[in-house]
Amino acid sequence: MSRLRAIAATWLTSGRRCVLVEVSEARGSVPREAGTRMLVSLQHTAGTVGGGHLELKAIDEARALLDADAQHIAPREIHYPLGPALGQCCGGAVTLRFSALDAAALERWTVDAPRFHLQLYGAGHVGRAIARALAPLDVLVDWIDERESEFPCAFFDFAPQAPWPDHIRKVCVDTVEAEVRHAPPLAYYLVLTHQHDLDLRISEAILKRDDFGFFGLIGSKTKHARFIHRFEQRGIAAEAIARMTCPIGLPGIVGKEPEVIAAGVVAQLLAHRPVAQVRTARDRATSMSTATPHDAEPAADQPLR
Repeated sequence: MSRLRAIAATWLTSGRRCVLVEVSEARGSVPREAGTRMLVSLQHTAGTVGGGHLELKAIDEARALLDADAQHIAPREIHYPLGPALGQCCGGAVTLRFSALDAAALERWTVDAPRFHLQLYGAGHVGRAIARALAPLDVLVDWIDERESEFPCAFFDFAPQAPWPDHIRKVCVDTVEAEVRHAPPLAYYLVLTHQHDLDLRISEAILKRDDFGFFGLIGSKTKHARFIHRFEQRGIAAEAIARMTCPIGLPGIVGKEPEVIAAGVVAQLLAHRPVAQVRTARDRATSMSTATPHDAEPAADQPLR
């Protein structure tokens, strides 16, 4: 909804006439919940109130309002019993509110918090595929790598004029692992850099915080075992190590193509429900080790980056 609001602001600034369609009430089994919005102009639509026959009727109604009065659109509501009126099998009922998109409507438009705040470490093939898969979602992503050249300038390789969305923030720094401290409590982390020793340093920083909502590390079962051994040597708490996910991605999805891995990983992030309780700073401090870091050994069967 934050991206849709940004589109609404752009349309309003450019003077594009538009109807704001909002689900004002939803009862029973319905395709979208109350508060869902869609924008309809004479040539374009943005967002969705659920698709199917309901959305087709909503678009027709909105464009009829735009055609009928070039200057003023009076707000109105229409109730749709999805089964009897539209032949949809959902069985519920939806009330849609139609109004002009204006400054007042934009001011009233509240935006929910993002689904999660992710620190994505690594701008290689899999990192790029994950960033692209997250682009349509209401999430915040800090995309971190020490190699400026690895970040693609455009969202699509074949369309250099297409920019990356604002909620995918590229961060190029020399000391990559130091970025862990800037993440909020219960942040999500994905670690998939080009070097195993860098993966190890980032992972250690995440585990020492021990307030992560999700922590996924790319790699094989062999890498998983070797990293656990290193973490144990450095005094990382066993309960923190147990919460690390490696390999990453939903089980049962076959294929090592970057886009296939990304699909499984993003689905895993969306399905995850973090533990609400966060350990206190004092608890975390007791589990921190002062052991001298050393290089990680290469892991076998490392998936494509």
